[in-house]
Amino acid sequence: MASTEDIVRLVRDTLGAEQIIGAYLHGSAVLGGLRPRSDVDVLVVVRQATTAARRRALVEGLLAVSGERAHGGPTRPVELTVVVQSEVRPWRFPPRCEFQYGEWLREEYERGATPGPEPSPDLAPLLTMVLHGRAALAGPPPDEVLDPVPHDDLVRAIVTGVPELLAEATTDTRNVLLTLARIWTTLETGTIRSKDAAADWALARLPAEHRPVLARARAGYLGAEEEDWHEMLPQVRSHTAYVVTAIARSAPGGVAIGGSRLGRSRSNR
Repeated sequence: MASTEDIVRLVRDTLGAEQIIGAYLHGSAVLGGLRPRSDVDVLVVVRQATTAARRRALVEGLLAVSGERAHGGPTRPVELTVVVQSEVRPWRFPPRCEFQYGEWLREEYERGATPGPEPSPDLAPLLTMVLHGRAALAGPPPDEVLDPVPHDDLVRAIVTGVPELLAEATTDTRNVLLTLARIWTTLETGTIRSKDAAADWALARLPAEHRPVLARARAGYLGAEEEDWHEMLPQVRSHTAYVVTAIARSAPGGVAIGGSRLGRSRSNR
């Protein structure tokens, strides 16, 4: 499997060592440890914008080392995000993402698609996790490189992603259930938790009829259970309706549900 050192080396070799300010872990690695189906989530902060050719070279390098179809055989998926420091410090919302690779887009990458710069509310929870984890792979501690994300912007980013999640409830069921639990937990506690820890928090607060689907999603995430959601889809719909209502109640007044995701690695299928 590709190590975090391999990923950082790939970025340095592709973008140029002089461009790299810092590289940091986020996601499961800093929220309780990697689980069997977790990605390796890495943020790299750079000095200047990239070129399309270098972004394409990054994609080619990552296709070779990430996920079930890695060239050397199946391995843990990589999610790599690159930001230009001036786009996130000083902080503004929505921030701009320079590059993001995730296995959920592998087929598009293999057809020649290359991710480019675009506004990304998802960076709000991602940078929050980076600052919380303080797990530097290269460069100074993250709080010397990044500004803190205001709580209101974190809330806005995670809540507006709910419709996007619901649209995938039948095709990416486990991740949708776990991410909704994480959003609810974050709104209520102010803390981003691991997916299984967020599920534990939510399971303790759900009515009995809404627990089975989330319990199955948690078990699948931990590698303890095979998942066949077809027969449970009616329960999934009922569960998600309940949790979305709870999220709406927990969200501050004026924050609409409607466009991002909370640290959701869609390659964790």
